[in-house]
Amino acid sequence: MGTRGKLRVYLGAAPGVGKTYAMLGEGHRRSDRGTDVVIGFVETHGRQHTAELVEGLEVVPRRELTYRGATFTEMDLDAVLARRPAVVLVDELAHSNVPGSRNEKRWQDVEELLAAGIEVITTVNVQHLESVNDVVEKITGAAQQETVPDSVVRAADQIELRDMTAEALRRRLAHGNVYAPEKIDAALANYFRIGNLNALRELALIWTADRVDDALQQYREQHDIDSTWEARERVVVALTGGPEGETLIRRAARVAARSSGGDLLAVHVARSEGLTRADQGALARQRLLVESLGGSYHQVLGHDIPESLLEFARAENATQLVLGDSRRPAWSRLLNAGVAASTVRESGDIDVHIVNHGHASGRTTLPVGRGSVSRRRKIRGYLLAVLLPPLLALILVPVRDDLNLVSDMLMFLLLTVIVSLVGGLGPALVTAVLGSVLLNYYFTPPLRTLSIRDTNNALALVIFILVGMLVSSTVDLAARRTRQAARAAAESRTLANLAGSVLAGSSALTEMLERVRETFGLSAVALLERTDEGGVTVRGQAGPSVPEPADVEVPVEPGVVLALHGRVLEAQDHRLLGAFAAQLAVVLDRMRLSEEAAAAAPLAEANKMRTALLAAVGHDLRAPLAAAKAAVSSLRSPDIVLPPDDRTELLAAADESLDKLAALVDNLLDMSRLQAGALSIEAEPIALDEVVARAVDDVAVQGLPVTVDLAEDLPLVLADAGLAERVLANLVANAVRYAPAGSPPYVTGSHLGDVVQLRVVDRGPGIPAAERERVFLPFQRMGDTDNTTGIGLGLALARGLTEAMGGTLEPEETPGGGLTMVMTLVAAPDQARDPGRRERKEAGG
Repeated sequence: MGTRGKLRVYLGAAPGVGKTYAMLGEGHRRSDRGTDVVIGFVETHGRQHTAELVEGLEVVPRRELTYRGATFTEMDLDAVLARRPAVVLVDELAHSNVPGSRNEKRWQDVEELLAAGIEVITTVNVQHLESVNDVVEKITGAAQQETVPDSVVRAADQIELRDMTAEALRRRLAHGNVYAPEKIDAALANYFRIGNLNALRELALIWTADRVDDALQQYREQHDIDSTWEARERVVVALTGGPEGETLIRRAARVAARSSGGDLLAVHVARSEGLTRADQGALARQRLLVESLGGSYHQVLGHDIPESLLEFARAENATQLVLGDSRRPAWSRLLNAGVAASTVRESGDIDVHIVNHGHASGRTTLPVGRGSVSRRRKIRGYLLAVLLPPLLALILVPVRDDLNLVSDMLMFLLLTVIVSLVGGLGPALVTAVLGSVLLNYYFTPPLRTLSIRDTNNALALVIFILVGMLVSSTVDLAARRTRQAARAAAESRTLANLAGSVLAGSSALTEMLERVRETFGLSAVALLERTDEGGVTVRGQAGPSVPEPADVEVPVEPGVVLALHGRVLEAQDHRLLGAFAAQLAVVLDRMRLSEEAAAAAPLAEANKMRTALLAAVGHDLRAPLAAAKAAVSSLRSPDIVLPPDDRTELLAAADESLDKLAALVDNLLDMSRLQAGALSIEAEPIALDEVVARAVDDVAVQGLPVTVDLAEDLPLVLADAGLAERVLANLVANAVRYAPAGSPPYVTGSHLGDVVQLRVVDRGPGIPAAERERVFLPFQRMGDTDNTTGIGLGLALARGLTEAMGGTLEPEETPGGGLTMVMTLVAAPDQARDPGRRERKEAGG
């Protein structure tokens, strides 16, 4: 078998970004260097610059195929194989061959060329990749029938992305560099929208970045490279299943986001004696959070957690590692540095972030339990009290002849102090008593008896017990004060955070209840409102539902209680709980105020509308009324003798003024009906070409030119024919009004999926993007000082009528300058028009 040919792919986000042009340019460069290059298949799509590049390269004649009575041309695979060039240029890799060809797809033809040892340079758009085909359909609304497996493109030796901004590509279309002039408007209106192009561009960039990343990983594996290459930021966050997990994930996500969109990876090292015993429920929630932030979740097995974390990070070429600070007590770190410290020590070139999750989360869990030390520490203290004194006695008995009684007593006293530090007063007293007995039995003459011969020794033992008790009491008191101070600090931080959230305007009831649940270590919290009839309404809750009766109920305000479930709170907890209840009352008040404000908003808007109406109508009703009355008064006056021409002119003026009044009143009535929801809509399948013709005729009567160019296969739409005509007439009249001389506006139509769009385009001054929504407000005339053109209801009414018919009306910038009004309506189901010949026409031109 011969050497397989190399494959080079030019990948683009959309047609027109220059893939074929780049492929032909590469062909010319290879040919100029003496390489045997031929064109197997190139489609120029009528683009002049692309066609010019075909010249100078050998073109293998295409093969003609007949299918269903029509003749098609395809790449002649046999002819290319017989020619055996060094390099062949093959356009449109995802193309489906005409039935009767050797292979169904062109990429299969390319595979044969590669197998024959021929190098292939080809092109493909990202929307034709199989893995993103469904995503592209959701973005553009158009299903791609021609696809190529990702594996074919990924196997390429070189992939070059041809990138272009959405705005630049739309300008290329507007200048006629991509499609023929008759297809430009439809393309801009449908597939080549800025949102579509940006989304496709992002898909292409991401897909190419993944391909480059695969190549980098493959190279590192082939060359046994273990060190981190910071070509792309990768942030690994270590999860233990503990409550700090969400804080760590969000911190890691922010680190990744600041690194120009770096990757986020979460890893849990499964081990029974890890950082903490894993809560599988918490890990499941944290996994969902990671994935919602665009990251990936991983689980690995490892005995040594720091080593496992670093092995995973290096395998993923991670650059940063995020860990939570240890939750173990400080004294235990003397025996074991902990995962965080060990990871930092062994991290090498990986940056390690140690997050103090207690402070980072902004939430504090209050110390729970009575006394100076916890129950676990007391148990540990009693065990030490029982084990350590005998152990010390065994150590000292062999050397008692070298030490005096004072030294022995000081050692037992030191042991008592150590036990008091661990277990508090009770274990220290046990140590003191047991130590005194052992001192009496083994170290005080007579030995091995409990009697004391020397009075001084008896006094020393009594003083030893008293000193042990005093020292233990002092240590216990200090521990108790430390615990109280810690609780006071925790309460202060909690109250500060609570006040800060209220001052910051946080009115999220569930957030406040969640904070109550976390602060007091409860399983569930609910805010219940009890009615006089005995019913209960849940205003909010955190955790599962609170069973009846609740463990604790705290009144918030009359008829509203805070129900707690999970444990019985201590008396000292109720002071802080009262603060939470007071803040919850504030939150409820704010919610009621927000509801009242929302209820008052329509009234305020209506009042604003009435004020604007009175201000606008004051002139616009008076002017035509005054003109009509003046004309009628002149006609009726017996003192004025008018020639026939003057009488006709006065009648025309009166008629025109009354028409303006009638139109104004109609607009006002329609606007009021729209706002009241009382406008009658008779939606039925209608033909847009007929509606457009009538709307344009209204303007054409005035001698104003309008160009109409509708697609031949426009389907029927569901709309009210009269209202649709009125909207279009309004839009066309506005376009005519602002269109410069010599550049008449035009109306174009297209359809995509189940929607149909009509675009009224003018080349006038346009409207700044920040001001476009204002044109749809009632009584607005943007940049207009002419009060004879109405009261500014036209576009507001046009949008309202369009939305009443289930459509939308949006403004867009016209490529090259101007404003385009896009009216979108829903296509009637199963009502496609028979395509017919429709000529471009000049109405009134």
